[in-house]
Amino acid sequence: MKQVLTDIAKAIVEFPDEVYVTEKESGDMVILELSVAKSDMGKVIGKQGKIAKAVRTIVRASANLNNKKVIVDII
Repeated sequence: MKQVLTDIAKAIVEFPDEVYVTEKESGDMVILELSVAKSDMGKVIGKQGKIAKAVRTIVRASANLNNKKVIVDII
């Protein structure tokens, strides 16, 4: 799941070297925190949060394959 989020974020942003994902796991719950460059924040969130919602949906689908629940936070 972490790698899926990292790959998606790096494909979207202008500065892929500044994409960082941290993973915190607790039982069947995983929290992924995505950090990008300040200038790329708008690209990751998108208009009215549509890109962020799509990214969360894809990561959740990946988590369902592993029978886990995931929360994606964009920092």
